[in-house]
Amino acid sequence: MKKKILKGAALLMALVMVIGTVGCGSKSSSNGSSKKKFIVGFDAAFPPYGYMDDNGEYVGFDLDLAAEVCKRRGWELVKQPVDWDSKDMELNAGNISCIWNGFTMSSDRIDDYAWSEPYVDNSQVFVVTAKSGIKEFSDLKDKTVAVQAASSALEALESDDCKDLKASFKALEEIPDYNQAFMNLEAGSVDAIAMDIGVANYQLESRGSDKYVILEQPIISEQYGIGFAKNNEKLRDEVQETLDEMRKDGTFAEIADKWGLTDNVILDTAE
Repeated sequence: MKKKILKGAALLMALVMVIGTVGCGSKSSSNGSSKKKFIVGFDAAFPPYGYMDDNGEYVGFDLDLAAEVCKRRGWELVKQPVDWDSKDMELNAGNISCIWNGFTMSSDRIDDYAWSEPYVDNSQVFVVTAKSGIKEFSDLKDKTVAVQAASSALEALESDDCKDLKASFKALEEIPDYNQAFMNLEAGSVDAIAMDIGVANYQLESRGSDKYVILEQPIISEQYGIGFAKNNEKLRDEVQETLDEMRKDGTFAEIADKWGLTDNVILDTAE
């Protein structure tokens, strides 16, 4: 009887060890790597900060910055596209490590995250066709304006500072992405697009800058930062420390130059 009890105990201990081994390995990646995963949540249709290129690869300025951070810290980068409307839910559920994709540090959300230092100065602007005759805000009266849903441009136009401007429009149409917005602009179903200046410059360069005009007056000026969960200052500080190293050795400036964003960078590149 005693032997049977001992055999049963041994089997139970072996089972516990197997279960424990499976649990300990849950942080490993699918390729067996034991590196820490750094999961970047981003909008996959927001060039030049993050988007899918013609080869089906996720690329962009912010993703290049994240890749360099991971390389220096020995982390595994996971590029995780998210529905921009669901970004907070993904972050708070722990499905992503941060929101890093042209993320505006607006006053109404400044207390909702553990923020990095601002690294890009970004203004919201209007893009119109070169033949539209629209040159200033007053020319947008009774016009239809397109804006990406859940975007910084939409937040700006819905702010108290822009309520009179918004009220002057015939309509403000929310669209899912900027490809659709430019299709609508070319078709004449909208008269202007409200968007980030960095995105506007990229779109005009890729589509033909002679076809479009960016209105000189900005809707509002903003800054981009990386948003971490409020209780995750440790990860925020680790990323910021590495970004500061990249700033000092010139890598940050090189990546900004690659994406045509040198004029937008505000993270000091001096020693």
